[in-house]
Amino acid sequence: MIKLICKGAVIGIANIIPGVSGGTMMVVMGIYDKLIHAITHIKSEFKEALRLLIPIVIGMAAGIIILTEVITRALEHFPVQTNFMFIGLIVGGLPIVIKRLKETGQKVSAGNILVLVLFFILVAGFALIGETEAAGGEISLSVLEVVKLFFIGVIASATMVIPGVSGSMVLMLLGYYYLILDSVSAFLHALLDFDFPVLLEKTGILMPFGIGVLLGIGIIAKLIEIVFNKFPNYAYCAIIGLIVASPFAIIFMSDLTRYTVTGVLTGLLTFVVGFIIARKLGED
Repeated sequence: MIKLICKGAVIGIANIIPGVSGGTMMVVMGIYDKLIHAITHIKSEFKEALRLLIPIVIGMAAGIIILTEVITRALEHFPVQTNFMFIGLIVGGLPIVIKRLKETGQKVSAGNILVLVLFFILVAGFALIGETEAAGGEISLSVLEVVKLFFIGVIASATMVIPGVSGSMVLMLLGYYYLILDSVSAFLHALLDFDFPVLLEKTGILMPFGIGVLLGIGIIAKLIEIVFNKFPNYAYCAIIGLIVASPFAIIFMSDLTRYTVTGVLTGLLTFVVGFIIARKLGED
């Protein structure tokens, strides 16, 4: 239970940091296929699915609520070391995926390699596009805006589940990252202060977005399960391409002017820490 909560916390934090993929962290933690199965079979295997999903969701919520401020400050004051720690977490999970690929018993074909390269280019390309959104932002809650928030949630959830694709980075490209992040922060502060007008306002933003996220996760999880069942080699090669590209995406999305010799050397230490954490949490 505790280990699953810790895994959920890592996934939750990953989903709010641009360039870092929550889906990749699910793979790194060794629970990706189990989570997809639990989501797609929640009706037929209700109790078994909840045993996995509840601690993961608790961990994700705790990671987002409790550790967001810590990670945000770490990225502000120690960006290189923090980025290297997440790169270590990602790279530490690569042996797990390679092992799963070998377990399929199928030979790696030229088509598999092509898929790997294409997905590598996809993630690296997204990162090179860069951030297109200014910080902050307010919206007027019209019917059209509520519908847009719903579909933004669907798109964001799909990218959060797919390994290697950063949901927060996609939100940035769509222009909604800071709006959602600020709304979550404002909602939590209003909840503590019993500020009901602000609670109502932020609920109007977060509710349609949240419904979209839940629906999107259900849809994409089913599609992913079909791909894994019919084309496991292609699926794992695609994930390897996404994972290998993720460190490049993290670096591309960061401020390269802050990469000093001292920062890189100390970053190598945090890389090792992240690698070890990934290996430990990824063990069955």
